[in-house]
Amino acid sequence: MTDALSLTELRQTALARARSGDWSGAAAALRTVLADTPTDLGSLLLLGDVSHSGGDTPSASDAYRAALSLAAQAPNLPAPVQAGLQRAQARLADYASDYAARLDGLIPPQQRTARFDQSLDILLGRQPVYLQEPRRYYFPGLPQIQFYDPAAFDWVPELEARTPDIQSELRAVLSEDQASFRPYIERTSGHLGGQDHHLLDNTDWSAFYLWKDGAKVEANCARCPVTTAALERVPLDFAEGKCPSVLFSVLKPGAHIPPHNGMVNTRLICHLPLIVPGPAWLRVGSETHHWQEGKIVIFDDTIEHEAKNEADQTRIVLLFDIWRPELTEQERNEVATLLGAIDTFSES
Repeated sequence: MTDALSLTELRQTALARARSGDWSGAAAALRTVLADTPTDLGSLLLLGDVSHSGGDTPSASDAYRAALSLAAQAPNLPAPVQAGLQRAQARLADYASDYAARLDGLIPPQQRTARFDQSLDILLGRQPVYLQEPRRYYFPGLPQIQFYDPAAFDWVPELEARTPDIQSELRAVLSEDQASFRPYIERTSGHLGGQDHHLLDNTDWSAFYLWKDGAKVEANCARCPVTTAALERVPLDFAEGKCPSVLFSVLKPGAHIPPHNGMVNTRLICHLPLIVPGPAWLRVGSETHHWQEGKIVIFDDTIEHEAKNEADQTRIVLLFDIWRPELTEQERNEVATLLGAIDTFSES
């Protein structure tokens, strides 16, 4: 253990070496001090400064971060120390900016793949990592994909081609029977996991169901025979009493669906935009998509997502859920059996 006199002498030695430009010698003396008194804030800041002056950015970063962490637990610090902490924060910001610029320069943005570009943003802290977080049931081993490429699904072109006919049926329902559109979040629905949600029993987000919780709404399907028939080739995720849900989803002007996660990760959610009168968007994880009429969107709703209609008129999409393509036929049958029975058993 170094005695107090030696520590004082070492600090003085560190200062003398720093004044003479012997940055490595000053750093060595300060590390000896800190080995004995690791909470010496002044020595940490000085170690950061001499390491910075000597071009040792990694050591400067370590010292500055340790000093800032320590200072967060010590209020009412003297002015010189506060100035040192501000200097530490500024230099850390400069280091981060320089590091990002160098990594960004390795491969020009226009030459990067989308996934690599996203990985770089995560590495540099420009976006968080968004993963599947289903609120009810998690099936392991499925890829973490925010938006799927619709071109990978063979049923998409045919359904998109039926957009004008589906729009006609939607407009007929809108003109004849507004009362059939019910709030998407009702007190017994369980959606979003909150009974005090601002969209609870609110028609700002409403629905006209063709299938609801796995049950076909015969009267509504009879009014929309083209839409119903168009879904026959779509791999809807049937599980008794649970799924699919197929609906015209209405979002009124200015309505915002706040960030939330879906119930199970064995499905994907699909939107066929039918009425998009202006700016309206869907964010899934780190990606934001702007709806375009007739262009299907497929996404994993167990990754945090939100939506907003910024137009001054109502936005409507045909919303439905499908099996994830990575599941085998046996796995689909197993999951359907489980989901269909899960509420009939009580946990011991």
